[in-house]
Amino acid sequence: MRLTYLKKHLSGNKFMRVISPQLETHFGSGLTTLATCWRLTRQDTTELGFTDHDRALVIDSLEYDSLAGFTPTTVESKSNMSVDNLDLEGQTFPSKITESDLLAGLYDYAEIEIFMVNYEDLSQGKLVVKRGRLGEVTLNAQMFHAEVRGLTQHLSQTIGEVYSPSCRAVLGDSRCKVALASFTVTTTITEVVNNQTFKASALTQAAGWFTGGEVEWTSGNNDGRRMEVKEFASAQVVLALPMGKSIQVGDEFKIIAGCDKTHETCQAKFSNILNFRGEPYVPGVDALLTTAGTLSKGNRND
Repeated sequence: MRLTYLKKHLSGNKFMRVISPQLETHFGSGLTTLATCWRLTRQDTTELGFTDHDRALVIDSLEYDSLAGFTPTTVESKSNMSVDNLDLEGQTFPSKITESDLLAGLYDYAEIEIFMVNYEDLSQGKLVVKRGRLGEVTLNAQMFHAEVRGLTQHLSQTIGEVYSPSCRAVLGDSRCKVALASFTVTTTITEVVNNQTFKASALTQAAGWFTGGEVEWTSGNNDGRRMEVKEFASAQVVLALPMGKSIQVGDEFKIIAGCDKTHETCQAKFSNILNFRGEPYVPGVDALLTTAGTLSKGNRND
């Protein structure tokens, strides 16, 4: 049964996988004792292990828990360098994957390694089936669903930059050069509407000043977490997503002004037009496709 699983997952794969001679002999023996394991490394370097075996396994000093294991779809890899397909489903578990950690974004872009071992003799090593990162994670009741993006996902990313009317720099980075300290306010919550909306009476700036900015919590249940600001008006902050853990009156946070990437904002709000990384005056597609017949009389050249 395990041998059939291996053939199903690796059939048609043109990439060579290196395994130990002992494990290779085990695969060819006809009677195998294989277990699939998942090693998950979060952005905060926390490592979690899961296995579909009926008992926990310890591999490379990490315990692979069978209680909160994943239910994966078929691992699909193709030789044409297209993005690999794999989904994971599982149940949140208090000592492993919790709903609050998922909502807090601790599993965003987490590294994942899927491999197979002989659970009767772990010294034979492992066969790596897939490496990648977690993509979109969704929650439904106490179940989570995550997509795994293989290493070929990086090949589909845009490399370099293209002309755009909006700025391509990130506020405060080495290209933008804005001193964030001048646009950062440290204060505390004075009223909580819900886990996504709150008020801070010390924020007296004009409506929209912090829209598109960022909140960093410096105390409370979400200490160290960050979240983008969706809206700001009348001392009320609406976050892009609810925080993973409850927010309370008295929680301290830092909030950074928002930038909408336009050259008008860069000049009027940040006085930083010399470092603007966009091309607002480059003609767009409409201008390039304009003909003499489509020009208005006022815009035609005599």
